[in-house]
Amino acid sequence: AIWNAIGSTLHKEDAQHLVTFHPRGRTQSSDWFHNASWLDFNMIQSGHRRYNQDTAAIDKKYGEDNWKYVQTDYNRKPVKPVIDGEPSYEGIPQGLHDPAEPFWTDKDVRRYGYWSVFAGACGYTYGHNAVMQMYRKGDGGVYGVREYWQDAINAPGASQMIWLKQLICSHNYADRVPDQALIADNNGEKYNRLIATRGKDYAYIYTYNGRKIPVKMGRIAGASVKAAWYSPRDGHTEAIGTYPNKGIMVFDPPGEEKDGNDWVLIIDKV
Repeated sequence: AIWNAIGSTLHKEDAQHLVTFHPRGRTQSSDWFHNASWLDFNMIQSGHRRYNQDTAAIDKKYGEDNWKYVQTDYNRKPVKPVIDGEPSYEGIPQGLHDPAEPFWTDKDVRRYGYWSVFAGACGYTYGHNAVMQMYRKGDGGVYGVREYWQDAINAPGASQMIWLKQLICSHNYADRVPDQALIADNNGEKYNRLIATRGKDYAYIYTYNGRKIPVKMGRIAGASVKAAWYSPRDGHTEAIGTYPNKGIMVFDPPGEEKDGNDWVLIIDKV
């Protein structure tokens, strides 16, 4: 009742700005407010924990798979945009509170970004531990912060976010939809997940660890297609070749299969 009162008042007194609700970790605004007239778009907080740090049953519903939250909200009616408002931040301990744990890095924030946007999110929230709290010399920092914000704004993950935007904006944004039917076999689980999206005459498929990608051709227009590898790390594009747009083709990304050797397979109508 309190949140509904706040949301309704904001919407009534300031109709020019969008209103949403920022939920706690591993939950989504749609759990409570999807049908509220004041909620303009849904927000999820996929949170800062890794898979084996989930303890409560509600946390284990989707776990670290932020694409599952997006997929659920994307398919709700009435249709509303959705965004991951707080995924794992770069430079923050896994699990948030214990600095003895490993820290999330640039490869992790890339994974969350491409997973969510390809699943249908309207954008992506990048965060950094030091910037979030504007940590500077002399401050009493929290969450094991190890850098000053003036340095953290140049963190690898921060600069890599531009490549996600550049890729999405390089093709028609308005006709793009999630489409796992592009994957011919075995979408994969957890870090092995392949995630696919397409427009009328193009498709993107993301792999976090550089595993082989089996593609069901013919999901986009055109008798022939050209394929290329796109690097989420530096925006580099490497042409692969031209192929008939039918049957099943398997594409093998450059480099060895390991977490952080992430690639986007781009398929374009010729």
